[in-house]
Amino acid sequence: MAEESILTDDFLRELINVGEVDILVGVPTYNDAATVGQVVQAIRAGLLQYFPRQRAVIINADGGSKDATQDLVRAASISDLQPGSNLQTLRTLHCISTHYPGGPASGKALHTILAAADLLRATSCVVVSADSTNFKTESVVSLLQPVCRDTFDLVTPVYERHKFDGLLVRNLVYPMTRALYSRRVREPYAPDFAFSGRLASYFLGQDIWAQEVVRDGAELDLTISAISGGFRLAQSFLGAKSRAEHAATDLVPAMRRTAGVLFWSLEQNFSGWSTNVGSEPVPSIGPEPEVSLEPLRVNRKRLYEMFARGVADLAPVLKSILSDQTFAELERTAALPEENFYYSNELWVRTVYEFAASYHKTVISRDHIVQALVPLYRGKTHTFLVENRDASGAEVESNVEALCLAFEEMKPYLLEMWDGRK
Repeated sequence: MAEESILTDDFLRELINVGEVDILVGVPTYNDAATVGQVVQAIRAGLLQYFPRQRAVIINADGGSKDATQDLVRAASISDLQPGSNLQTLRTLHCISTHYPGGPASGKALHTILAAADLLRATSCVVVSADSTNFKTESVVSLLQPVCRDTFDLVTPVYERHKFDGLLVRNLVYPMTRALYSRRVREPYAPDFAFSGRLASYFLGQDIWAQEVVRDGAELDLTISAISGGFRLAQSFLGAKSRAEHAATDLVPAMRRTAGVLFWSLEQNFSGWSTNVGSEPVPSIGPEPEVSLEPLRVNRKRLYEMFARGVADLAPVLKSILSDQTFAELERTAALPEENFYYSNELWVRTVYEFAASYHKTVISRDHIVQALVPLYRGKTHTFLVENRDASGAEVESNVEALCLAFEEMKPYLLEMWDGRK
């Protein structure tokens, strides 16, 4: 049963007017007027062209936009197709926009979408980011069809990325998720993904929604829950990943919704991850993604300086989190001149696992632990950029694979730390 407390009376009335559906498309938004119209029209065309017989609804969960975002979504509703259109549909397509309280939060948006899906008994669902600048009609099919036709429960995307794009995913989120939960999901925290009504009801029923940690990281926890719950997973190629330009994002929120959720999930799923060994591939649909090699300027010197300064400024905090050996190695690494600087895979994995164990023990404020990882991650990013500066796509993938294997091989160290040894 959907949690009606998160559904306003007006929203409930609109949902009741829609009735039961086969497909629900969720579009979380916050001031996305520049791109949401294009995204919703691509969704609309995909539903009409490839799923004409299914009852479908588009649900916009908005975090309080001050622009025309919600109006643009509502405008995509269809009662009767315009004369001359070559798209055929047997049903009305509803586009409903609702505003959830408390300001923009992806976890609240997902909670709203899941509750709507549960109330409408949707059998197949997809969430699409509103800031995509190249979301295509075919992308709807790539995500939804494995759920509708092949009964997969979660379909995550695989993107064609620049070799220096997605650094947090490549250096932390993918390797650690893979090592802990033994499934090779390349985008465990994805902006676009599809899921079954069965998984929606299961995840909606989890006792997590009051937790601050999932306010902006529920998507990653959904992936972890799907793996831990034994649901069927697949990943589908969506092409190049392109998003609207935003101001430079602060790494602290990004670390909270990735590392913070990963650390938190360890306690919820200990019996599963503590016995997993190695990792297994996830079925992939579509072509193998290529790595883009176009020139891209990155300020490596600033990353190095922020790492070195962070190790010095946060020394008391880091000493409370890390073992004496790991902290001493970090100090030695931070003292190296930039031309000799190297943050090894082994040291990085040991760092992350000690952070995870200290988060579990709450040696200091958990949020301070997550924040303290940011300058160290910058150091690892510097090494990744240097290692792959002249690398081919295959070499970049080989280097990512080496880091993943290091996370897997050193997993027993996390268990040692978890049991209380430092």
